[in-house]
Amino acid sequence: MTGTFVEVAAVPRRRAVVTAQRPSLARRAARALPPYLFLLPAVGALVVWTYRPLGAALNLSFFSWNLLPTTPREYVGLDNYQRLLDLPDLRNALWLTVAMTGALLVFTVVLPTVVALWTSVIGSRGRAVYSALIFAPVLVPPVAGAALWQWMLDPRSGAVDRVIGHPINWIHEVRPAQIAIVVITGWHLLGFAVLVVAAGLSGIDDEYRAAALLDRASRWQITRWIVLPLLSPTLVFLALMTILMSGQLTFPLIDTLTQGGPNSQTTNVYYLLWEYGFQNFDTGFASAAGLLFFAVFGLVAIALIRLSDRLTFHDS
Repeated sequence: MTGTFVEVAAVPRRRAVVTAQRPSLARRAARALPPYLFLLPAVGALVVWTYRPLGAALNLSFFSWNLLPTTPREYVGLDNYQRLLDLPDLRNALWLTVAMTGALLVFTVVLPTVVALWTSVIGSRGRAVYSALIFAPVLVPPVAGAALWQWMLDPRSGAVDRVIGHPINWIHEVRPAQIAIVVITGWHLLGFAVLVVAAGLSGIDDEYRAAALLDRASRWQITRWIVLPLLSPTLVFLALMTILMSGQLTFPLIDTLTQGGPNSQTTNVYYLLWEYGFQNFDTGFASAAGLLFFAVFGLVAIALIRLSDRLTFHDS
């Protein structure tokens, strides 16, 4: 049986081309809107409580005004900034702020690291007791703590002078007053810093210590070459927060205990700003000082953040 095969060309099929219609602008906006709605309350609060007062301070810095509604504002241009730069008290306040910040680093970086490393070898129950005792001063309001320390530092019947055995007027003498402000502020901050360092220690993998012990490394070598480098991001964070917030943290104690004295030797930049704004009623000058401090601390923060990338060691 023979047959002949005839090749028949296939009939091409028409492919249905489906064109996806692009959503309308309104629909795309509705899809992208929810994340911004969640951010709206925070952004609104930031604008109302931060940027709006900052803009008002910028406007007031070019005027001379004593806050009285019946007194007109007088435009003085950049005179407030020139007065601020020529003010002798500004140099003393800046130097005092730097000195207090350096002293506070002992209470927020050095001592918390020592305490956290020491308590890390204690059992969980004992560690919880120590953490609670160290953290307790954080819960004390600054003004209440200042009143308590004012009673303890009394040169006639204070507990501190009785322990020392020598009467010292801690509030009305220059050097003791500066030491008292730093120690009381450090007493408030120590507990929080210890918890932050302890949290950083808990994030270090125990395998590093185990590997070092197999190589017969001592405890000090493990701490020096493993624990502290891995803890560096936490320590840099504490140092950054101390540098940027030390002036604000010492302000309520200065206002309650020394009022900037004796002889303005406990007046930092924040208390100087408050004096000119709310005691001398020189609003324009205080606004100029606030903007200058804001710019300086902003530059310091940027420099420290960039420097922290070089000083920290991260576990990869």
